Amino acid sequence: MKIENKLILVVDDEEDIRESVKVILEDEGYNVVTAKNGKDCLVKFKKKKPDLVLLDILMPGLKTKEILKGLNKKVPVIFLTVVRFSESTKEQLIPINMKDYIEKPFNNKDLIKR
Repeated sequence: MKIENKLILVVDDEEDIRESVKVILEDEGYNVVTAKNGKDCLVKFKKKKPDLVLLDILMPGLKTKEILKGLNKKVPVIFLTVVRFSESTKEQLIPINMKDYIEKPFNNKDLIKR
């Protein structure tokens, strides 16, 4: 299923992950913009107004909570993480727009499905 005109902001400090996620999503018909850190994320979020944010939860610079405060709460966030979330962590993140999380390394089909 192709989703035209939907914009996804991919935020990760690792260039290879940003670029591979971008290619996977563009092949599915999504428009994708990338950001390399939290500050870059907030600038591009305000300028591009994405429909979804895929956000690496552990990056240098701005803390995840600071990044989330700068995002529109109506835009869903899916975290990219190498850490398995506990139930209590999930409960803490749901009120701040976490719709889901994807563990790295991820399966391409799982990324697209979510």
